[in-house]
Amino acid sequence: MVGYPETALRIWTTWRRLAHLNGLSVSTAPDRRVFGRDLVVQGQALRPKPPRLSWPVPTRNGVTLRVLLHPGQTPAPYFAAASAMEHAWRVHGVRVTSPRRGQVVIHVTARDPLTGDVPSASTPAQALLSVDVGRIEDGEPWIIDLRRVPHWLITGATQSGKSSLLAALVRGLAPQPVGLVGIDCKGGMELGLFGGRLSALAIDRAQAVSLLSGVVEEIRARMQLCRETGKRSVWELANDQRPMPLVVIVDELAELYLTDGSRQSKDEAEQCGTLLLRVAQLGAALGVHLIVAGQRVGSDIGPRVTALRAQLGGRVAHRAHDEASAEMTLGDVNPDAVVTAQNITEDEQGVAVVATGGRWVRARSRLVSAAEAAEITRISAPPNSLLKNLEPAAFKKGGAAA
Repeated sequence: MVGYPETALRIWTTWRRLAHLNGLSVSTAPDRRVFGRDLVVQGQALRPKPPRLSWPVPTRNGVTLRVLLHPGQTPAPYFAAASAMEHAWRVHGVRVTSPRRGQVVIHVTARDPLTGDVPSASTPAQALLSVDVGRIEDGEPWIIDLRRVPHWLITGATQSGKSSLLAALVRGLAPQPVGLVGIDCKGGMELGLFGGRLSALAIDRAQAVSLLSGVVEEIRARMQLCRETGKRSVWELANDQRPMPLVVIVDELAELYLTDGSRQSKDEAEQCGTLLLRVAQLGAALGVHLIVAGQRVGSDIGPRVTALRAQLGGRVAHRAHDEASAEMTLGDVNPDAVVTAQNITEDEQGVAVVATGGRWVRARSRLVSAAEAAEITRISAPPNSLLKNLEPAAFKKGGAAA
């Protein structure tokens, strides 16, 4: 009753001056005059006209405004002026988007919706391979859809929220008819909590090589099936012919590449790099999806890491210890998101910057409690026979053959 009228009035009364100071106003008068035959005088046009602003429309967490651009304007100056809008309007955040030509939409957030605990999903996601893992900064559910973005990269420092996001993903995928396999070379300390639901779990690098080899064989079998049926993707097959989707979750990528200098260790690291890259390159159209988590994803940790990173279209960057780590995750997708990721503090556990398709947004994953983790383990994994070309011997669950 008070906050909305006050904010709306502040936006309306400061818009003209804000637009003028940040180069958003345009003058219809020419900026040069010709005197005589040979003299041209150029200067700044007086009384520039600000772009037309709609009345602020209230939303759940703030207001939304629409701006009609002047002829010749682009959205770029509005993106740059977002910080100035936050200070002038005394709000938590301002995001600028351009959904259609000649128009800019300004999303104003009055307060941070990512503070406090993220509530559990009211209803589970119905679509296959779609998971509600938390909440984005405008208060809407954070949905990770593996059909839309098949491979994901999750980075962040220790205690930044990577494990919470992986747990939320497993919790959302567990009731679905999806095969889940995990690689956790830290002895299975993280993914081992969900061992009952996983079809396979590799807890060291030797097991990881065996598991990934089985996944690549499964990919080849699906390729042959598509060739025989004249299809370009398993999603074009009939339901009774389509193989079960398979999600490969890798926790702490660097553990697969670290070596002790021995020949065997180097060979295993090389195999892991090659197999992971094959899965990322070939799996998208064949129902095989890859989720990779780690603190760093640069070429300094091992061979082919940069090539693997390029195949992971979905990016999630939690708090990082250094600028380079955030740059490795988001720099090649959206450089503007790197600065936002660097501003995540230690008190914002679970908060991350999510970037897909050139767009980014702040989000926070929900915390999976011990009771919810125990519930996941009680869900039986689909039988390996449904993943026809994965030999049980290739999988190790808790150190024993599955």
